[in-house]
Amino acid sequence: MTSEHDILIVGAGPAGMAAAMQLAGLGLSPLVIDEQPMPGGQIWRASEGARPDAVRRALGPDYAQGAGRVAEFRNSGVDYLPGTRMWHLEPGFQVFMSRDGAAFSRSCRAVLLATGAQERPVPLPGWTLPGVMTVGAAQILLKTSAQIPDQPVWIAGSGPLPLLYIRQLLAVGGKVAGYLDTTPRGGAGRALPHAAAAWRGRGDLLKGLKWLRELRRAGLRWLRGVGDIRALGEERIEAVCYTTPDGQLHREPASVLLLHEGVVPSIHATLAMNCDHLWSDAQGCFVPQVDAWGMTSVEGLYLAGDGAGIAGAPAAEARGRIAALGIAQWLGHRLPEGAEPAARAALARALASRPVIDALYPPPDDDIADEAVVCRCEELTAGEIRAAARLHRGGPNQVKAYTRCGMGPCQGRQCGYSVNRLLAAEYGKSRAETGFFRIRPPLKPVRLGELAALQEGREAP
Repeated sequence: MTSEHDILIVGAGPAGMAAAMQLAGLGLSPLVIDEQPMPGGQIWRASEGARPDAVRRALGPDYAQGAGRVAEFRNSGVDYLPGTRMWHLEPGFQVFMSRDGAAFSRSCRAVLLATGAQERPVPLPGWTLPGVMTVGAAQILLKTSAQIPDQPVWIAGSGPLPLLYIRQLLAVGGKVAGYLDTTPRGGAGRALPHAAAAWRGRGDLLKGLKWLRELRRAGLRWLRGVGDIRALGEERIEAVCYTTPDGQLHREPASVLLLHEGVVPSIHATLAMNCDHLWSDAQGCFVPQVDAWGMTSVEGLYLAGDGAGIAGAPAAEARGRIAALGIAQWLGHRLPEGAEPAARAALARALASRPVIDALYPPPDDDIADEAVVCRCEELTAGEIRAAARLHRGGPNQVKAYTRCGMGPCQGRQCGYSVNRLLAAEYGKSRAETGFFRIRPPLKPVRLGELAALQEGREAP
């Protein structure tokens, strides 16, 4: 990262790439860094890589579109450092990064975080057993290396992603033992108030209906209203247990169980920077508060993409362009005529169906079983977190201090929302009042050797 870069973009997904190309078109020189070896983010991961035609067809036209976006980004002349992770961001925008085992830091005038989202943790008994993973992780294997499970899989959870992955898996010859759908009943009633507003985004809803028809024709074993899911086994998963709405307990043999309960914005960097956050009841998560241009409560720090609220790839691209225009304006550049209205119109179209999707698939609010591991790093169960909460009567940070929950390598990414949920129920408070962990550097694990060799002002390796 040389002195010519006043703007750092963290993340090379739809939002980061769109923002970078918009800034380059305005005559600015941003630097884009990303942890992955290729641009595209999660949604277009490895889209420029070679893969069998059957897999490419199964991933669908939305994924194929990513290859064109990535090629456009590659040809834009924007400076791009793959395999680079940001592990600390200081006020005043001193940014600390690592690449190829070497750490370095630079200063910049503006930072755009386009770090996307993560799957919501699904703590249930047995979820740490080998053979249990998330739907998103399974889809990454399909995208990056065309790998699918060789045994029929059980899929449990809620949301559009399980339906998409099941469709993709079946298209490449995979087998699904059953879909344990945890979506609460009454989705149509919840979505009805938003139906008129969603007309502009009907393409997304029609796509979802097409998926449903295809899965019905495929004879998918689809069990709705399922609860109390447990993975059983000794060395690895051997069976899955669940309860159906009639109260009956069922046990089925299983070798692979994939979990998913929606996605949440990646907020560790904005929490570390003490940005203002709001609680979203619709999405069951904290969302950084931003202005109309994507600027957070910290001047010069911008957000775009799902990190600013879950909305999907088209919205991420539009938010990226809007944030780029905001950064350019904030740095004193005039905006080209028509650029802002076009980006805002694209964002409005992309967001039109979101209230319906959020209403159809609300975040989980059922109890977490006492024996379920909540903090995978420190192997702490929900029962142990509840006991600490009753004993010490503190918030997430007090529980963190007493139990070490959230102090492991993931820095609370896999337990933060579960702790928030447990404490809110224990204390009879709202989840907004309960809050989240206080985030301390480093944001990502960094080796002592990297820290020891850190040289401020050194060029990136």
